[in-house]
Amino acid sequence: MTPEKRQFYRDKLSCNFKQIDECFDEYAQDALRCLSNKGIEDYFEGASLVCMIGRGCEPVIIYLEEMPSMAQRLGEPILEMVSKRVWQMSRTPNGNSIPPFMQCLPQASRRLGSLEQMQQLLDLLSDFMQQTTVSIHGFHTTIPSPGLPKLLKQIPYLLKHLSLSGLKTWMDYGARNYSNHPERQKEYFNLNSADSKAVMQRERQGTLFMDHDRQFDLYLRSLWQDETYFVPFSTGMNHAAPTQAYFDQEGMRVPDVFEDRTTAEKTISGIDRYRVLIAHMAAHRRWSSQLVADNFSPFQRIAIEHFEDSRVEYLMLQEYPGLRHLLLALHPAPGENDCNPQKVSCIRHRLTVLSRAILDKNHAYTNPDILQAVDDFYQIMQQAQTSSKDMVNLAIRFIAKTRLQSDQAAKIRFKDTQVDYRDDNRHLWVFIEEDDEADDFQKQNKQKQELQDDGLPPRHYPEWDYATQSYKPDWVSLYESIYAKGDAKDIDKILQKHQALAKQLKRLLDQLKPQRLVRVRYQEEGTELDLDIALRSLIDYKSGGQPDPRINMSHQHDGRDIAVMILLDLSASLDDIPEGADQSILKLSQEAVTLLAWTIEQLGDKYAIAGFHSDTRHNLRYYHIKGYSEAFDDQVKARLAAMQAGFSTRMGGAIRHAAHYLEAQKAEKKLMLILTDGEPSDVDVEDKEYLIKDAKKAVDDVSSKGLYTYCISLDRKADDYIQDIFGAGGYTIIDNIKKLPEKLPLLFTALTS
Repeated sequence: MTPEKRQFYRDKLSCNFKQIDECFDEYAQDALRCLSNKGIEDYFEGASLVCMIGRGCEPVIIYLEEMPSMAQRLGEPILEMVSKRVWQMSRTPNGNSIPPFMQCLPQASRRLGSLEQMQQLLDLLSDFMQQTTVSIHGFHTTIPSPGLPKLLKQIPYLLKHLSLSGLKTWMDYGARNYSNHPERQKEYFNLNSADSKAVMQRERQGTLFMDHDRQFDLYLRSLWQDETYFVPFSTGMNHAAPTQAYFDQEGMRVPDVFEDRTTAEKTISGIDRYRVLIAHMAAHRRWSSQLVADNFSPFQRIAIEHFEDSRVEYLMLQEYPGLRHLLLALHPAPGENDCNPQKVSCIRHRLTVLSRAILDKNHAYTNPDILQAVDDFYQIMQQAQTSSKDMVNLAIRFIAKTRLQSDQAAKIRFKDTQVDYRDDNRHLWVFIEEDDEADDFQKQNKQKQELQDDGLPPRHYPEWDYATQSYKPDWVSLYESIYAKGDAKDIDKILQKHQALAKQLKRLLDQLKPQRLVRVRYQEEGTELDLDIALRSLIDYKSGGQPDPRINMSHQHDGRDIAVMILLDLSASLDDIPEGADQSILKLSQEAVTLLAWTIEQLGDKYAIAGFHSDTRHNLRYYHIKGYSEAFDDQVKARLAAMQAGFSTRMGGAIRHAAHYLEAQKAEKKLMLILTDGEPSDVDVEDKEYLIKDAKKAVDDVSSKGLYTYCISLDRKADDYIQDIFGAGGYTIIDNIKKLPEKLPLLFTALTS
């Protein structure tokens, strides 16, 4: 780290302890490696706040050492969350507990594994401090919580054996019974008293998810070829917590503890319950697709969810039939006549009976509507391929056929209807907001239409995660298509506009063209007769042999064998008009690429033109503007004239895909020329360094294949990141964008001369 850079970050930390200065370089480098730019600001601001409490250097050092890795593990909001809690503690009599509080946090974060659970732990500790801080009546003062330092010391051990809800119960017992007995409170929270151990043993139930986190991760990857984050939650902490597993863009949300389930036939261990739950969600992620919720009534939606659950389980059991005995043991088997429709709504009961009948071929149900629905389900599943939409008609028919007036009753039967290894199916539904304004809708519709799948399956590319130093396999979905056509005359006008520049380039290009001609022999068609081969063929013919028809030869220039890929960033920022210019960056780029294409045509090199932009990792769009086998004709000019800007810049995947085409060309030299106006970014990535590191890895991968990459950046601030991606000699920054049409062809000729 340079002295200037070190001083820049040191100025952000308002703390003057000598011990901090000695190790500041390491703290700063760790933060730069783990945190985004905003995270770094929060990090130094939080450390400054901890320093201001006046408790010495130890809490500050712990914060500086541990918080980057905690933020990387849980999310950057933990930085502010912890610093504010420390500040709040310093305003109470419990300030002496700040060092043990800071010391227990790293192990607790590794154990809990999610920001939500960490928030719940901090809330637990705050409530505990209020419960056990002792007021001395008559003296208008308070003394610190006697048990808090002991509790904080035991937190890592407690979380290793208890879920958060179990920890809460254990803490509540000690606070409630020993709030007025300081010495006995210390014994309880130091795990020295008999009742402390007894209550803890009572709460030690089930399988803690974090004990098997790594195992479940390997299970998901190896059996389901899927990869996501697991985010445990506690169902016993508060009423706002989810009661059922689910998955979203952030990962799979799973309960933090599963108890063993004992049935009439067997006992299902907690770890097996986790396996079934993860398998069910992985099956949804593989085979389910979204539906528009507004098209269906609430009863129809719940029926669709049950049929879709059964469909993915059917497909799951085709691949892993060994899971059937676990599903049968965990799925409730309600009696057919257990629910009285005269008293309660039986809609959930009826659908659970149907779900059980589909799963268990040895069921004893006799209801004709249930049996007919089961037969219809299996008829559909016998088809070669099924989809979520196939379940819609089944569900609507079943609801229409079996609906009762009492289904709408406020009192609903829930007994034996909860299939707790299933998620809550929120991933199935997409809602159309009623208050969307017309112009917003039209704008969104236009963008969605632009990003609509053209019918080709996506190409999946990995993405480099610099935090774990590993690839995320098949992380980016890339859709490719031929770019739409505009008016080819617009490109002719550009060439006419820059006619004087073209004449200057022509003189330069004549010097670059290969001058030496070499003969290419053994040609069936050529420019002249090859006398040696012709005479040999004539002799063969006179002798009764088979003459060689390759009696011609041709000539070609020697000394230049280059294939070029021009890759254009088509992100939304190209619509900006730079200072001092009268055209947008997009129009200037269009002129520059037109002149570059004309230049390469004059040289006779093979080249292709493509553009890209992205809308999250699921929607990287790659547009073919000119292929290697195409001439620079009106078709190509029409595509070039239609260039438009939109969305974001996920550069790494685009580079990898462009390299796929460039690598296939037969040429001595292969050059990828990237034209961009900003750093790699996307709407689903908060860490700015993430896509920069991935783009650098993509460039390194391309270079290892013998391809040369060169970037022309139009971003005046590109010095902050571009060398990290393309290396010291792999880029040019054009500050005066108005000169881009002139500079780009000249730059190309310099690169390939």
